[in-house]
Amino acid sequence: MSLLNEVLDANKAYVENFGEKGSLALPPARQFAILTCMDARLDPAKYAGLSEGDAHVIRNAGGRASDDAIRSLVISYKLLGTKEWFVIHHSNCGMEFFTDEVMRGLLSQSLETAALGDQGFYDIGAGPGSDEGAYIDWLTVADRNKAVIEDVQRIRRHPLVPKGIPIHGFVYEVETGRLLEVPGAKEAGAAK
Repeated sequence: MSLLNEVLDANKAYVENFGEKGSLALPPARQFAILTCMDARLDPAKYAGLSEGDAHVIRNAGGRASDDAIRSLVISYKLLGTKEWFVIHHSNCGMEFFTDEVMRGLLSQSLETAALGDQGFYDIGAGPGSDEGAYIDWLTVADRNKAVIEDVQRIRRHPLVPKGIPIHGFVYEVETGRLLEVPGAKEAGAAK
């Protein structure tokens, strides 16, 4: 069953109250960007107090500093003037429940959706699968705080990232809605 009609109905209601949003400036008004996870439980607009047009929000699985995330951050700064960046991972992240090897094994067995049990993800679908997953770094998370610091450091060290941009590292608690600063992230991301 498709959700197409639900989405189109919601868009119709949104358009009816769109107002002056069509005249928002291209650069983000509050001049910052957030790199965070795609998890549906995270709403950066709510946890960071954003309105449309305020900030860039870059999302991927785990909120990791992948090449594409860094590409987006560099565009955010170079062309659209952001002056501060936040890396925000979260508790109970799905990226903590598997490794690259597990993902590659699941994909090699079947392309159907896997299930999560007490022992982690397991395959419930029938083949065929594909071995193409062996060529992807899935950027899984073994240690949440360490991953935040690694991502802040990776961004900080990137040759296209100006040294004067502060990069902050946080974990969002899905259980409480609280942002917790990761110890060591401030030092790792300090502007120079």
